Amino acid sequence: YCFIQTLVTLNLYYNKIKALGVQHLANALQHNKTLTTLNLGRNEISASGARHLAAILQNNKILSTLSLLYNQIGDVGAQHLADALRNNDVTITTYFIDLIYPSTLFLLQTLTKLDVGSNRIGDLGAQHLGDVLRNHTTLITLILDNNQIGDVGVHHLADTLRNNKTLTTLNLSSNKIGDVGVHHLADTLRNNKTVTTLNLSRNKIGAVGAQHLANALQNNTTLTTLNLSINQIGAVGVQQLADILRNNKTLITLILDNNQIGDVGAQHLADILQNNK
Repeated sequence: YCFIQTLVTLNLYYNKIKALGVQHLANALQHNKTLTTLNLGRNEISASGARHLAAILQNNKILSTLSLLYNQIGDVGAQHLADALRNNDVTITTYFIDLIYPSTLFLLQTLTKLDVGSNRIGDLGAQHLGDVLRNHTTLITLILDNNQIGDVGVHHLADTLRNNKTLTTLNLSSNKIGDVGVHHLADTLRNNKTVTTLNLSRNKIGAVGAQHLANALQNNTTLTTLNLSINQIGAVGVQQLADILRNNKTLITLILDNNQIGDVGAQHLADILQNNK
């Protein structure tokens, strides 16, 4: 097997390629010295196909971008790739896995942005990500919107943020995070020095959750943008946030649309805006 020795990019997106086809490609990649980008998105690649790719990734020193978007490699396939990437010491700069099933996701130390939105990773997937990110040193942006992550999953992510020193943007919108989950996040945010943007829109956060966040903002000096739109904060929750904002000198953007704050909530915000300079 061999590739043309001048080819650097091969896009095979949406071609009904299965495990056997991946095996042929993997055999070729054992000897190829030029291909840096391989797109196998939206095919029919299962865990066995991922195993074929993993076998060559351990020794391939050229491939830098691998896309497996919209396949069916599952947890087992992700594990095959993870095992390979632990042994692969090349600088794979882009690694996309968009899994139909919840899976273990592993990152390379050159990745700065990971978007796995709308992948149904759930609490277990959040835990897997959290375990990897605990000591990751390059990831800046993590997008996990619409993933069925609840209070348990966000607890794992919050624990990760206690150790992670690089993540600045975390998007957890459109999940199932309630007041308990926000409590976990808030405990971490009290002392976190890196996260500047937190998106918690479209969750199940009420006045109690707003209180937890307000308590965190008493000490936090890093967060500049907080999105709480489309929750259930109400006038009481807004009052708790407003009281803290009198002294917080860091937060510059607060998004509260669709929270049923009413006239009373608007008054609380108006009171602090009178002194805002």
